[in-house]
Amino acid sequence: MIELLAIEWLKIKRYRTFWILIGFFLALLLLWNYEASQGNINIGGGRKNHGMSIVNSDYSFPQAWGSTGYWGSIFIMFISIVVIIITTNEYGYRTNRQNVIDGLNKMKFYHAKVLLVVVLCIASTLCVVLVGGLLGWLHSHSFAGFFSGFRQIAYFFLLALDYLGFALFLALLIRRSGLAIGLFLLYAMFLETILWAIINAHTNKPYGDLLPLQASDSLLPFPYPAMIKMMNVVPPSLSMTTYLMTTCAWCAVYYFAGRALLLRRDW
Repeated sequence: MIELLAIEWLKIKRYRTFWILIGFFLALLLLWNYEASQGNINIGGGRKNHGMSIVNSDYSFPQAWGSTGYWGSIFIMFISIVVIIITTNEYGYRTNRQNVIDGLNKMKFYHAKVLLVVVLCIASTLCVVLVGGLLGWLHSHSFAGFFSGFRQIAYFFLLALDYLGFALFLALLIRRSGLAIGLFLLYAMFLETILWAIINAHTNKPYGDLLPLQASDSLLPFPYPAMIKMMNVVPPSLSMTTYLMTTCAWCAVYYFAGRALLLRRDW
């Protein structure tokens, strides 16, 4: 396992695109959450204390984990694109065949990518912990309640695994970075939302929440302001256990589907 990760590290350590996208994730995660914690993201007014806040500006513990995790779930798109680019580059530059020449079989090649996905999920989760912990401490003035609601960090990890696993599967399926990135963004930002609306409208139940990415998105819902909650306009949802089981199931589907795809195809 360490050997496989070492090989992946050699491929990406000098890859500028990798570091740029990682930098975007870190910068947006920190800056956006900081601005949100200061109440600077409003509808109308344009300035602090003007207009209606569109996020829960309470970043004290334990609310910090839900707010930071939610916005992190949006910026995880950058890490997903990293996975697609790194994987499709193997086919574009024929380095996948060189790996076989150097002694790696298809399964080792695949598991190297899976391990990279897991490491990126762990790293992005640690970033959420650091940002959420820092903002929580600034607003709580102590670490009291630090572990209260910490399960939302585990939810973020599962969400990251869901997104990156889906990205890896698409990269293996399409093998072209531009097309794979375009399809990933199209599905994540538009197609699944349309499917979600159609399913929920026709069933009168939130079954659209069980779609591949929506299932993990439902683990970290939008941090609705208290006023909106009081108006009872928060959409209905399934149980958290259902979302957890569905997310894990989709992650397993990505793994086994990607494995089968790689074994059946020629290099």
